[in-house]
Amino acid sequence: MPATRTDGFTHRWSEWRRLRDAELTEPHGWLSLTAFHWLRALPAQLPDLPGLWSGGDLARLTAVAADGLRYEGRPVDGVLTFDLAKAGAPAWVDVGRRRIEVAQRGGRYALRVRDPKAPNRTGFTGVPCYPPDPDWAVGGVYTAFDEPLDAVVASARPDLAHTVRLTGEIDFTAAGRHQSLLASTGGDGRLNVLFSDRTSGETTSAWRSLSVAPGPGDGTVVLDFNRAQNLPCAFTEFGTCPKPVDANDLGIAVTAGERRPEPAA
Repeated sequence: MPATRTDGFTHRWSEWRRLRDAELTEPHGWLSLTAFHWLRALPAQLPDLPGLWSGGDLARLTAVAADGLRYEGRPVDGVLTFDLAKAGAPAWVDVGRRRIEVAQRGGRYALRVRDPKAPNRTGFTGVPCYPPDPDWAVGGVYTAFDEPLDAVVASARPDLAHTVRLTGEIDFTAAGRHQSLLASTGGDGRLNVLFSDRTSGETTSAWRSLSVAPGPGDGTVVLDFNRAQNLPCAFTEFGTCPKPVDANDLGIAVTAGERRPEPAA
């Protein structure tokens, strides 16, 4: 392969790494998680959090202004309700430097706390990766299903399952063998794949994700495994990430992309 092509490939990969690390180290990014709490039906105070919290059909917060909680820039003084099924996105409540994420998982309400001073963030020195290798950017063909398929999968938490919507299958050749991966289509049109392989749990995390740009219309795509990345649960015990479907366990060692993170010092 000409050196200029290899150099350009490495440069683009390095720029992706820079943006990836910047995203991870945002003040309230994935490395800032410090707690996860399921909300119960009866209002209760949660460890190290002001106010009373509960969850059912809606999530509720009862607080007084002196508690220091703020929602959309205004003090919370009274009862605040969150209908995430209707909103379609998490809600955020601030207290000091911390952000409380009100989320819905598996039809249940939960809180996650994000703190810029979390050890995972302050001790972060980068994600270990395999060296970039153009041979791991492989061509494939995506075939959409006539109708999407819903699959129930386990998650990083033993008390949570997810339903994932699979929209098609990508066929490709890697390590000299035919392979296939089931994919989901994101709101931006990109294909999202969760997979495991023979490096999983050894040199890499238990499973990884890969985002694939849609092709020119004939189904051809490029799977650049150099950009395979860890999910949040690889960095923190407070992740709720879905596991791959069984069919996405590759029988080869994908020696490309992000490796298993080192614990924060």
